[in-house]
Amino acid sequence: MASLLLEIGTEELPAAFCPAALAQLSRLITASLQDWRFDALPRQVFATPRRLGVLVQDLPAQQKDLVKEHKGPPAQRAFYQGKPTPAAQGFARRCGLAVEDLTIRTTPKGEFVFAEVTQPGQATEALLREAIPGWIAAIQGKRLMRWGTGTQRFSRPIRWLVALLDDELLPVRLEQTSPVVTAQANSYGPRQGWKCNPLPIVTAEAYETSLRKAGIVPNRQQRQADIRHLIESKAADLGAVPQLKPALLEELTDLVEAPGLIVGRMEERFLSLPAEVIAMEMVTHQRYVPLFQAPSAALALDAHGVLDPHFLAIINAGPLADAALITQGNERVLRARLADGAFFYDQDRSQPLEDYLPRLEGVTFAVGLGSLKDRTDRLVRQAQAMATALQQQNGALQLNQQALSRAALLCKADLVTQMVGEFPELQGVMGAKYAMASGENSQVAEAIREHYLPGGADDPLPTSDPGRVLALSERLELLVSIFATGQRPSGSSDPFALRRAGNGLLHILVDCGWSLNLVTLLEAACRQSAKDFPNLRVNPATILADLLGFLQQRLRTLLAELGLDYDIIDAVAAEAQEPATLLQDPVDVVCRGRLLQRLRGSGGLAPIQAVVQRAARLAEKGDLQRHQCNPKDCVDASLFRSPVEGTVLASLEALAPLSRARDQDGYERLLTGLGMMSPQLQDFFDGEDSVMVMAPDPDVRRNRLNLLAVLRNQALVIADFSRLSG
Repeated sequence: MASLLLEIGTEELPAAFCPAALAQLSRLITASLQDWRFDALPRQVFATPRRLGVLVQDLPAQQKDLVKEHKGPPAQRAFYQGKPTPAAQGFARRCGLAVEDLTIRTTPKGEFVFAEVTQPGQATEALLREAIPGWIAAIQGKRLMRWGTGTQRFSRPIRWLVALLDDELLPVRLEQTSPVVTAQANSYGPRQGWKCNPLPIVTAEAYETSLRKAGIVPNRQQRQADIRHLIESKAADLGAVPQLKPALLEELTDLVEAPGLIVGRMEERFLSLPAEVIAMEMVTHQRYVPLFQAPSAALALDAHGVLDPHFLAIINAGPLADAALITQGNERVLRARLADGAFFYDQDRSQPLEDYLPRLEGVTFAVGLGSLKDRTDRLVRQAQAMATALQQQNGALQLNQQALSRAALLCKADLVTQMVGEFPELQGVMGAKYAMASGENSQVAEAIREHYLPGGADDPLPTSDPGRVLALSERLELLVSIFATGQRPSGSSDPFALRRAGNGLLHILVDCGWSLNLVTLLEAACRQSAKDFPNLRVNPATILADLLGFLQQRLRTLLAELGLDYDIIDAVAAEAQEPATLLQDPVDVVCRGRLLQRLRGSGGLAPIQAVVQRAARLAEKGDLQRHQCNPKDCVDASLFRSPVEGTVLASLEALAPLSRARDQDGYERLLTGLGMMSPQLQDFFDGEDSVMVMAPDPDVRRNRLNLLAVLRNQALVIADFSRLSG
């Protein structure tokens, strides 16, 4: 068995290209190996900014012969009196065999002539020599380029190629490159200025060891671990905590191949900037790692006591790397960046945040939806309506209406500041700081910062009540406005991030535990949109129906993210149910779903499910409306013929008040009561005093069906148990 090493040497590749290209190369090789009937698979993959490599072990010297069986004409037609006919001769000729090599075999349809044709396996070396150029040409990515006079397309020019089968060089040529690249047994070590020395690769298995001796870490996972260790160790030495987010670590991994670290220092005067600004400059522009001495206060106007003046930078270490000179260069570049940031910060704070509002009139929010100033006006109005609805439905909720209205007015003002123009990611963050600098109330500033939360799946949720209400209002306004233009998310296309807005709206409600009738709010907002956007010829009913369907799907997605089984999701938020019903209180839906999931986990759901489902199946034969939960209105005790009917009735009468409850305690008590009815239903159906539900007497039959239907209806308050499996 032999090992194949393939290394594609290039100019420095973009960081985002390396992982994707490596995955593609591995898939391409795997597909070819399977086509060749080899059991081998790529065992190791390597990627640095200047190379992509794959090591495949346990390759045989040659393919196995492939034996194919061909079915020919019926035997009686192929042979006559033991001699081959033209049919047999023609079949043998087509298969490349002599007539004597044909065999006769009995099949379910009679005797037929068969031929076994052996296709000799090719040498592995020949297969690889032909396949390697095709693998390289098939790698795709963004903004591929051609160079020189060649037609080869790749992310960066290919400069060398290593193709070894054990210690044997494979004669592979990339004919479309300029100049033509021919496989060799030399890789190249770290750059030394503009040069890099050849690095002999004696055998395929010696590849990683050879590169590591030269200071290169070709294994991407190992290099990432080394970078993390360098950063965390040095940060600990400095008594600081590194801000090393996964995205930055991934990028650093693909920016260097011989990881080294330098410690730079910024000038103390720049600590007068907010920590978020300094960190954003370091990470976004320079890929440095900021160091923190303490957690950053969200509304702090400077970084004193929060950000360490030192920063860390990952570099390519090498014999000619002058750490002191590199450090000076990085400090000089950061100094210029932070000077720009300080200028923006000072200019932005030269006037109160409120003074930026008129500039919003000159910025279009979206086609047909007016300016950002128009959107701000809608937000102020929506926040007031949201606050009123929340306080009506959540009596204990106390909101600072003045702070909320002020935050709604100012929340988009920072979008026209210079700092947010440079770093859009700081929207809201800078608005909060500029609000504090302008003398606004801290509740106003915090709501401005939080109204963008959550921005993504991993982001925290707002924690202040004004921030939560403003965040809910912002998302609801966005959904109504964009739906008014006729745009809907479709497939992977969601330019306004409406799915994220819908998810965020529901996540915030669930996190707060606030009851909110979204239907009423959406109805009012859709009617208002017809007045706000007369040129769009809005149909409020159509928009409302679309929004309710959209948010119903978002609610189902949320329930799945919370870990609920799909049948439980169907039971509490069934597709057949009206979206308007579900969205009258999304938190209630989540509460019921979590309760059922918890009961299933403890084993308490199964007996309740058995009781309800058996009763519900028979109740479907009756005609009692599903909203009827009080047996006094539909069950006549004078029609009872067995004492067990009275026992069931008494239990249902006791549960009737609980069927009107809309809180977790009420639901739990209702479920407990339904579970306790299990022996009563057992007696009702199968005991000594059991009854025949479908009695000949129509009045008795209807009465018994109503009794079971009430039980079904009381359970429907929690879920449609017929949708539960198991």
